[in-house]
Amino acid sequence: MDFSWKVIIDAGLISSALIVATFIRSKVRFFQKYLIPNALTAGFILLPLYNFVLPAVGYKMNGLGDLVYHLLNISFISMSLRSSPPKVKGHSGGGVLGMSTGILMGYASQALLGLGLTLLFLPKIHPAFGLHLPLGFALGPGQAYAIGKGWEAMGFEGGASVGLTFAAFGYLWACFGGVVLINMGIKRGWISAEMLAFMRDKELLTGIMTKDKEKPVGGRLTTDTSAIDSLSFHIAAVCVVYFLSFLLLKTLSFFLAFAGKTGAELAANFWGINFIFSALAAIVVRRVIDALKLGYILDDDTLTRVSGFSVDFMVSGALAAISLIFVGQYWFPIIVMTTICGLMITISVPWMSSRMFNDYRFERMLMLYGVSTGTLSTGLALLRVMDPEFKTKVSSDYMLSAGLTFIFAIPFILCINLPAKAFVTGDMSYYWLMMGVAAIYMLYVLVSYVYLAKRKSFAKPGQLWYKG
Repeated sequence: MDFSWKVIIDAGLISSALIVATFIRSKVRFFQKYLIPNALTAGFILLPLYNFVLPAVGYKMNGLGDLVYHLLNISFISMSLRSSPPKVKGHSGGGVLGMSTGILMGYASQALLGLGLTLLFLPKIHPAFGLHLPLGFALGPGQAYAIGKGWEAMGFEGGASVGLTFAAFGYLWACFGGVVLINMGIKRGWISAEMLAFMRDKELLTGIMTKDKEKPVGGRLTTDTSAIDSLSFHIAAVCVVYFLSFLLLKTLSFFLAFAGKTGAELAANFWGINFIFSALAAIVVRRVIDALKLGYILDDDTLTRVSGFSVDFMVSGALAAISLIFVGQYWFPIIVMTTICGLMITISVPWMSSRMFNDYRFERMLMLYGVSTGTLSTGLALLRVMDPEFKTKVSSDYMLSAGLTFIFAIPFILCINLPAKAFVTGDMSYYWLMMGVAAIYMLYVLVSYVYLAKRKSFAKPGQLWYKG
């Protein structure tokens, strides 16, 4: 019988690499010291396999990009379906607006930097090349792949692979830069004594629970297994929401088609940022469930496990999907752009976060640093170091800020193809128009930052972390 085994083969290879990476983390001190996620190690194990070994035997990696795209959306849904954490009295730390401001800062600053650096390499690279900084760093592999794939039809050869490469460098900055910031926090007193004790936990370093230690609860049953397994029920709920987000985007695409070519382009870009629509659909569904007083049927810990599964497989698959052939053509501008961008983020995110927030400052900084160098996955990976079970409101504030950010980001999304249009038409005014859009966003970010930070906005500018 002619059955397709491609999905099983890809899942089997990713799973095998994750198991090998888990063993490496548990034994090798280097991986423990820098808290390198197993998914990142697994991705680099798979990278040469998918680029050289499998093609030699006739196996292609066509579906890996699609896998990355869907797993990213599933991770957003499972986190957004969780219940809202209880309000903490006495805390008003900028919350949702502050997280949204931090996210938009990544979009604006990285777009300006990428477009500015692109000018140094024209005409050897595509005018849209630099926008892979905000796509690969601030938005992540799913978005970089989807939009980069669209640019290939507009003359950007290997646009999808280049986007995934930027995302891979973003993950590296998230890991090594994030650990550097954590160690700086320890040495310079940015982290509390309680967190210092947690950072010495052997399980955190090796990534495996010790034999004699009581295992923490990973999820609670909300259904009787004779009727339906609780995990099956939660996965079904996530898939229903994903189907609703698909129907929502289909409906939007149908109506946008009446707006002609511009509407069609906007619809295509919406599919590239489906993770936002997925999160919004999950938030609405959760509100309906809570209004019907049925919130007890969903377990937050189980949803966290579903998100963790999708994030680990997504990161591994994203790295494996990179085509080294196209990366080799653009290695120099990629190195230059990602290095400068990584340094900029490592300085700007702690500087602004320590002045903008009043509660959970270090946790919020790590979350923003992670999403500014990758996406939700890297943000949650860094946050888990300080908040392993997401007990604080940082992760939920980020989920809520995703909806607010989407509203503000619509013009940015609408204009994302302008540099590619400059290549197609030969008219560089499209390029400069995108620069202007990014500058306006940067102005909004600065105004919002000053509003939130108030007197602390520019206090002690020479200090990376404001302790006041």
